[in-house]
Amino acid sequence: MAGSTIGKHFSITTWGESHGPALGVVIDGCPAGLALSEEDIQRYLDRRRPGRSFLSTPRQEADAVRILSGVFEGKTTGTPISLMVENTSQKSKDYSEIASCYRPGHADYTFDAKYGFRDYRGGGRSSGRETIGRVAAGAVAVKLLNELGIDICAYAKAIGPVTVPDSVFDREAILQTPASMPDRESARLAEEYLKRCMQEKDSAGGVIECRINGMPAGIGEPVFDKLDAALGKAVLSIGAVKAFEIGDGHLAARAKGSENNDAFISEEGRIRKKTNHAGGILGGISDGSPILLRAYIKPTPSIFQKQETVNKNGENVTIEIKGRHDPVIVPRAVVVVEAMAALTVADLLFENMHAQTERIVDFYQRYSR
Repeated sequence: MAGSTIGKHFSITTWGESHGPALGVVIDGCPAGLALSEEDIQRYLDRRRPGRSFLSTPRQEADAVRILSGVFEGKTTGTPISLMVENTSQKSKDYSEIASCYRPGHADYTFDAKYGFRDYRGGGRSSGRETIGRVAAGAVAVKLLNELGIDICAYAKAIGPVTVPDSVFDREAILQTPASMPDRESARLAEEYLKRCMQEKDSAGGVIECRINGMPAGIGEPVFDKLDAALGKAVLSIGAVKAFEIGDGHLAARAKGSENNDAFISEEGRIRKKTNHAGGILGGISDGSPILLRAYIKPTPSIFQKQETVNKNGENVTIEIKGRHDPVIVPRAVVVVEAMAALTVADLLFENMHAQTERIVDFYQRYSR
């Protein structure tokens, strides 16, 4: 199966299935000397762990991470880092009734069309549990970026019809509310809306916003590996994401050039922009402003209403999905978006180290002294 690896210099390969023995990731390219423990990674995995509130699947998983390689005496060694999380609460029998038919909104049909075979127990590689490896690797990338003063913060900007006002941003509320919103009142309204969805055996979607602060100007390759293109690929690779935008996004299409352009000014010898409609990226390269991106998440496709579908024989059938499913994906996907942004930025920061001859000469002259 191709497509399980992302990144050139800081690269990751995820592995495992939702109902297999374990899932994990191999990170290649992490430099030696970074302080790293299982606790550093566990904090991020706990944010996507199921069963933490009524807004997530009741599947009870500890999602406890084990570092299998690449760390010695509390620091990375420069060799591949292998991380593993065991599955401990599979209920594969919940999926036996849909083994021969295709669930609406899922990858059942497309996997069958591609491989002629699929793991019907929770979707296998197409399951949201595949993101465990992404989050574990993203935690390592975040720790590396923090050494450089780069801060990444994602949160639920909207759930269903409830949107957090632009004037409100309470960072503590992101980790303290089940909805992962930076506004407690919006979170309360979102919870009420989701309770109604659950009573109707339905689900909801939403928007995840992510801010990247402290990015230096000049990061990103200006043709096919533009910073915004790389972020788009990374975020759109998350299963539930259906749209992606940077800065003003789709609103830029309705603006005039005089409204959309960000004026440059100089303050105390430093160049900055008066506004940030571009979302911190110009020409595919970071401009030193905060990077702002959004991911649009579809409603959870596993709903408990009767739905029309077909079986493998092409016969029309009706199914009722059983099992344990999130009424909304957004809160648990927040940390996944954060992880994919961190992995992308780390990889392009490494790529940028050889962009100028002076940097290479300066590095090796200092290294040889």
